[in-house]
Amino acid sequence: MFKILINKEITSCLINELDKAKGREIGGLLMGEYVSENVFRISSLTVQKEGGDTNYFIRRIGNKVKKDLESFFEEYNYNYEKFNYLGEWHSHPSFPLIPSEKDQSTMWEIVNDPEVGALFAVLLIVKLHNGTLRGSVNAFVPGFPIFQGRLIEEKY
Repeated sequence: MFKILINKEITSCLINELDKAKGREIGGLLMGEYVSENVFRISSLTVQKEGGDTNYFIRRIGNKVKKDLESFFEEYNYNYEKFNYLGEWHSHPSFPLIPSEKDQSTMWEIVNDPEVGALFAVLLIVKLHNGTLRGSVNAFVPGFPIFQGRLIEEKY
């Protein structure tokens, strides 16, 4: 089992963006910190507002995403062992918090792409339920089945 820690600032950001999306699927990148074995903390995320509808989200990688990643790496002095790309997030406002077949194929493409160079990638799926953030996390590791994890909100 692995754990993804999420602080109040990131939680508030997600709630705000999901509320503004008004039932459309949105998403983005997750960048984070290695805390301890199988424990990671979300340090930053991007928000891609376009490319989604009520039934789908299309991941887009462009110059803005590359700049966001570069800014994150620069902020943490290119300490890739401690601070790095964690994976992706998107919303399922109308569906269960489980990866669809398309979600799974996208994540497998990411972890198997030598240009990405990821040893694993996390997929965080979120939705609002009565104004509260709900989420599920799954990790994709080449050569292994999908791992389910726990999303833990930090209380500080």
